[in-house]
Amino acid sequence: MSQTAITHAMTVDVEDYYHVAAFAKVIKPSEWNNWPSRVEQNTERLLQLFADHNIKITFFILGWVAEKYPQLVKTIHQQGHEIASHGFSHQLIYNQTPEVFRAETAKSKQLLEDLTQTPVTGYRAASYSITRKSLWALDILAELGFTWDSSIFPTRHDNYGIPGSPEEPYQIITTNGTKLLEFPLTTAKVLGQRIPAAGGGYFRQYPYALSKWLFARASLNQTKPQIFYLHPWEIDPDQPRVPNASWFSNFRHYTNLKRCLPRLEHMIRDFQFGTMSESLGTIDISQKLSIAELATGLPRQN
Repeated sequence: MSQTAITHAMTVDVEDYYHVAAFAKVIKPSEWNNWPSRVEQNTERLLQLFADHNIKITFFILGWVAEKYPQLVKTIHQQGHEIASHGFSHQLIYNQTPEVFRAETAKSKQLLEDLTQTPVTGYRAASYSITRKSLWALDILAELGFTWDSSIFPTRHDNYGIPGSPEEPYQIITTNGTKLLEFPLTTAKVLGQRIPAAGGGYFRQYPYALSKWLFARASLNQTKPQIFYLHPWEIDPDQPRVPNASWFSNFRHYTNLKRCLPRLEHMIRDFQFGTMSESLGTIDISQKLSIAELATGLPRQN
């Protein structure tokens, strides 16, 4: 573990292997119950790992999972971890209407709050799908009582990302003037390019030495808190294989599953981690952007 006092945010998006966007073309939501679930046992393995290392983290829990496995949510909360929302149905926001998004997000938030008897103020979109096409979702999050978000990836990707958006945490000023803290996903600048370094598939595809180097570089030699994320299915090499998915989807999903858990243990030893709220609490956030500025990429004029 780093000897510095910087606390990075360790996060887990609690969803099952059949929820992922990579398989959306071959597994419909109406078919989810037909697949054997692995989310409980995989999340419990992660809980044990975090207990062994005496760290508390943030779990972004999918409402669909919370509804089906309420005791899992209660266990996570009882062990002292932070609970945040991952929406309800794991659909890409820019493919939803504002009305559907509002109803689903409110349902998920209420469900998590009922299970934990604790306010849920943090949110992360499925597949980081708050992009320039779906910035209206930020207004809805603020209206529903969320105070911070971790959905914006400041990079280019085929499914997500807002290139040119800030790399460090900042305040978003919504249309009605409400403030929403944004903690963007970790990227490291290499040769002028922003390279994703936040975890997930990148963590499994990169050699561990490269992941460690990129994460340290993003943190400017352990002076700026960053975010790491992964999913319970990423530590499960024995999960069922999904037929008829494209070779690229298979590559993204199945690469190095057996190496993920040992690498995660290395990551926990090499960096100091805590919850999203703990990490945000160490940052002096001064930058502010309106939703219009996020949409255009224009800097705020002070």
